[in-house]
Amino acid sequence: MKLSYNKPIVTLVGKDGNAFTILANVRQAMHRAGAKEEEIESFISEATAGDYDNLLSTCFKYVDVN
Repeated sequence: MKLSYNKPIVTLVGKDGNAFTILANVRQAMHRAGAKEEEIESFISEATAGDYDNLLSTCFKYVDVN
């Protein structure tokens, strides 16, 4: 998958582990990094298509997790 932006670093360790909080943090980081709206929508769709493990693994595809 070729991204139109440089993957931002998102710190999740020691943060609120709520799925909605993670989605919001990653979405915001992608937006700040210059991701296209289609990429952000793709991330949200893919991340919410499964369980919590799917959410986390999808985050790793779109951002660098710290």
